[in-house]
Amino acid sequence: MLLSRPLCRSAAFVRPLRSISIKTLRRNASTEVAEFKGTKNADGKYTVTMIEGDGIGVEISAAVKDIYAAAKVPIIWEAVDVTPILKDGKTAIPDVAIDSVKRNLVALKGPLATPIGKGHVSLNLTLRRTFNLFANLRPCRSVVGYKTPYDNVDTVLIRENTEGEYSGIEHVVVDGVVQSIKLITRPACERVIRYAFQHARATGKPKVLVVHKATIMKMSDGLFLSTAKEIAKEYPEIELGAELLDNTCLKIVTDPEPYKPVVMVMPNLYGDILSDMCSGLIGGLGLTPSGNMGDEVSIFEAVHGSAPDIAGKGLANPTALLLSSVMMLRHMKLNDYADKIENAVLTTIASGPENITRDLKGTAGTKHFTEQIIRRL
Repeated sequence: MLLSRPLCRSAAFVRPLRSISIKTLRRNASTEVAEFKGTKNADGKYTVTMIEGDGIGVEISAAVKDIYAAAKVPIIWEAVDVTPILKDGKTAIPDVAIDSVKRNLVALKGPLATPIGKGHVSLNLTLRRTFNLFANLRPCRSVVGYKTPYDNVDTVLIRENTEGEYSGIEHVVVDGVVQSIKLITRPACERVIRYAFQHARATGKPKVLVVHKATIMKMSDGLFLSTAKEIAKEYPEIELGAELLDNTCLKIVTDPEPYKPVVMVMPNLYGDILSDMCSGLIGGLGLTPSGNMGDEVSIFEAVHGSAPDIAGKGLANPTALLLSSVMMLRHMKLNDYADKIENAVLTTIASGPENITRDLKGTAGTKHFTEQIIRRL
């Protein structure tokens, strides 16, 4: 009985849902859903919101700006501070930052530190909710010049970004008993699954794979799976598959090759875990781009930590933020600039340890690595 009472009260907690030759590795965003609607300024340039972030965020953001200036990308950066404020007792983004992102419709974000077990709500989560960024797109491809136990990895994962276990609906039932609610809704399922199918179509992937645990969470994950089966009828040319989360984890670390022609789509928590695991196949989060897609606004980000231990020492690796910015440029249909910058980044990494940062087993600092990329533009 003690457990049933908070379940009744929990409705009050539910918020409204809102040896390989170097080649250019395309990390695209699907164009049918979350299409960029921004326009150029009078000077022929786009304004993009820049959220530098915490720790090494300032340094890697500076590297991106320098490379973009050298490549003559038609972008003006509008820097904003997202230090959290309290509005009506809830963690919120400052209005100036919100207005900037809404006006520009696209942002590039460095790493933001998240308190563990206390403090303000994750700013990353707050950004997703504020701008209704319903899908997290995480492509992972092997990078020439950084050897891992796996060769020719090429995975694409799309994670539902707004609900599931990350809905933030949890409370104490009695002392020593905590209840956390996994929220799954049909509209959110439809939105992210449709985006997965459209991304598969746009990037030439013949299959969408739903990763789930409907054997255990029969209603919540069952809804996600059944919704996928309905949406699949709209895309007869694309095969729909389904796989249990634990089975996917086992198979992908055994042999990632079968996942090349696949777009994986899954609920929030599974996507958070599996996307980082896929990053591990190619060398870690420092090589992994990411995009958070919404119907109006999209935010591209480095998903690694803020690394306060090396902040200010000139050791940070800007690759993840650079590759995320490449995704952003393709989203904005600035494909030539995207190709130029991506090729410069990848050829620099392949050029040898003297030109890459220490996390990639190199000897270079941020400044030298950035200069080498600019040389290769």
